[in-house]
Amino acid sequence: MRLIHALAALALLAGAGLHPADARPGRGTSLGSRGSRTYSLPPPTATAPNFVRPMDRSLTARSAMPSAAPATPYPMNRPYGMVNRHPFMTGFAGGLLGAGLFGLLSGHGLFGGVHGLFSFIGFLIQIAIIGAIVVWLLRRFGGGRSASSPGAGMNRAPSGGVTITPDDYRAFERLLLDIQAAWSAQNLRALNTMATPEMVSHFSEQLADYASRGARNVTSNVRFQRGDLSEAWREGNLTYATVAMQYSLTDVTTDMLGHVIDGSATEPMMVTELWTFVRADGRGNWILSAIQQAG
Repeated sequence: MRLIHALAALALLAGAGLHPADARPGRGTSLGSRGSRTYSLPPPTATAPNFVRPMDRSLTARSAMPSAAPATPYPMNRPYGMVNRHPFMTGFAGGLLGAGLFGLLSGHGLFGGVHGLFSFIGFLIQIAIIGAIVVWLLRRFGGGRSASSPGAGMNRAPSGGVTITPDDYRAFERLLLDIQAAWSAQNLRALNTMATPEMVSHFSEQLADYASRGARNVTSNVRFQRGDLSEAWREGNLTYATVAMQYSLTDVTTDMLGHVIDGSATEPMMVTELWTFVRADGRGNWILSAIQQAG
């Protein structure tokens, strides 16, 4: 009898196109929308420092994405190399350097030559002034910041001019727990209040697929472990925040008779995902707009 149940479970998983543990909300895939950054990889964080799986399914068309915004693993508000410096700054500094080199090559010294002690002192003053100008330009147009390592907790500094407060982080954690509970209860009405219509449509399709195969997935004992902000930005009147979250849970898929098909009701599993939330500025609450898997 156990062999029959095992074979039936394997047949159900194969028919559903599932792998073991791909059962929680989203079923272990990357899906949803992140506005104009849907197909850009979120910046790495301490919680999710490695590979992030690109979107498997999204209602956002790739043709709608700006062609000048390629995917990048770097935060959009950090300088990370010379290419980020302002063209005016690089051109002006290059002009100063070029003028000095031309003076040397033409036999007139760095800036017209050094003649006598006072000319030498004047030369040093010129160098100091130009150095100060270059430093100011670097700070003014290069951002004046050095890349810093991401924080280990859900109290990351503002990103892209958007401030994420402790209340926002508490809202993200609450949504993680409530969405898991609504998923397990197959409560689409509750999911409608916590996720975008696109995400609800994905959840509804997944739950219907389970039901059509005589199966049900239940997640329980969800425990938030750690998390941090990957990026936050505004688009029009919408504010987005992508947060890396690590949590543990028990994840069990059963048939209609209660026989376990996949997972364990006693052994928790650890999951790391990036959840993107969105809200209308000045009104409304944060709701889930995308889930991406972290490697």
